[in-house]
Amino acid sequence: MAKEVIMPALGMAMESGVLLRWFKAEGEPVTRGEPLLEIETDKTTVEVEATASGILAQITARPGDEIPVGQPIALILAPGETAPQPASARPEVLASPVAARIAAEHNLDLARVKPGGGRIQKDDVLGYLSQQLAAPADGRQPASPKARRLAGEHNLELAAIAGSGPAGAVLAADVLQAAAARAEAPSPPVPELAPLSRMWQVMAQRLTESWQTVPHFYLEREVHAGPLLAWRAGANERFEPQATLTDLLVKLVAVALRRHPRLNAMWRDGDVVLNNEVNVGLAVAVEEGLLVPVIHQADRLGLQALAQRRQELVARAQAGKLAVADLQGGTFTVSNLGMFGVDAFNAIVNPPQAAILAVGRVADRVTPVGGQPVVQPMVTLTLSCDHRVVDGARGAQFLQTLAGLIEDPLSALD
Repeated sequence: MAKEVIMPALGMAMESGVLLRWFKAEGEPVTRGEPLLEIETDKTTVEVEATASGILAQITARPGDEIPVGQPIALILAPGETAPQPASARPEVLASPVAARIAAEHNLDLARVKPGGGRIQKDDVLGYLSQQLAAPADGRQPASPKARRLAGEHNLELAAIAGSGPAGAVLAADVLQAAAARAEAPSPPVPELAPLSRMWQVMAQRLTESWQTVPHFYLEREVHAGPLLAWRAGANERFEPQATLTDLLVKLVAVALRRHPRLNAMWRDGDVVLNNEVNVGLAVAVEEGLLVPVIHQADRLGLQALAQRRQELVARAQAGKLAVADLQGGTFTVSNLGMFGVDAFNAIVNPPQAAILAVGRVADRVTPVGGQPVVQPMVTLTLSCDHRVVDGARGAQFLQTLAGLIEDPLSALD
């Protein structure tokens, strides 16, 4: 029995995918489990395997097509099986040459016209057009079907065109004359539009929804980063790969989340849901937009394993090779722009998560120590929270715990 090839759902939020290429041509044999096609979701590129063995047939989607999840795009036929016949074409419409010419001039489908005799005549077409040219019930400008089509193609408003047809109806010639007149007029400069990837469009949509629907509030704190720098230096003398400040922060954030589970929660259908795992997402900028690969169970990983995992995820993100599982399950996000010289910033919460931590650069600043001005390396942390899940006190307590861990990393071992 023929097996349908459908656009798969690779995530709960996925609604459609873009077909990039077929690995097999129509009529070629396929084997279950081998790559059959490659698709692009809003987050990554994925190879989809064949779900059955047989002959590929009736391909209906081409590279570049955006296809809704669940829509059939091909068949895999069993050995010796023939493809079902497509639906038969509609019956041929009989019309006189003059009637056919008039219909073509007005972009009229002859199947809409009821003939008075055995075939459609000139008077049948003219009668139908007269009815169509009558003022529409919704108050729109009367116009022929071809005039409406041409107006749409030339981006012209029918109401602004003087019609020369019956009852002032706009005809195709009127639209073409108006288009020619506009072409002779000087055109204003057209702004250049930057091409947007599908990933960027989806990112823009989701961040807009977050900004419009999530009640944000922000907590900011300066923290002495000297112990953090010393920890990194000591760790990098002992193992590879070299740990970054982000690695150390992810480790300490994971410990703090275990102590403050409300920050590791999410908002779902009007309820606060506490997550059992601590899965920290890292905001990674790529050419096409922003990705947030996830370090799963970050609180259970040692620093070396965490640094290795972070390095692999970032490399795959920049190469466009992240798996769907790498992007799912995040319970908290860290966004670090310190490497770009940014002192502090407010990040937008990544729904349905409850919070996101924005990290600025480590910079020497004059701070009071024992009543005396001292130059110390400091880092600014900004916590963005969803007020439906976290209140100010809980957010402040989490930030206080995290600051204490940064200033005394050994306390993370408690």
